[in-house]
Amino acid sequence: MTDLYLILAAFLLLNLLMALWRIARGPTPADRLLASLLFGTGGVAVLLLLAYAEGGQTLVDAALVFTLLAVITGAAFVRRVWGKEGNGHS
Repeated sequence: MTDLYLILAAFLLLNLLMALWRIARGPTPADRLLASLLFGTGGVAVLLLLAYAEGGQTLVDAALVFTLLAVITGAAFVRRVWGKEGNGHS
């Protein structure tokens, strides 16, 4: 079962490389936002898979911290990009 977790973690790392490419070359800010959120979610998934493969609690704690950082990053990105267009009132 440990080998399965490591194979899945490697597959998710490849997806994170694709997300980095989309962040760098995304044609619109929305593409970059979605790729950065995918990066956060994929990073958390990789950490959780490695934690279950090793049986350690430290990586689970790091995954929880990354989850909070991903939420804050997404909110800051939305506020920065779409906050310039107006104050949000219709």
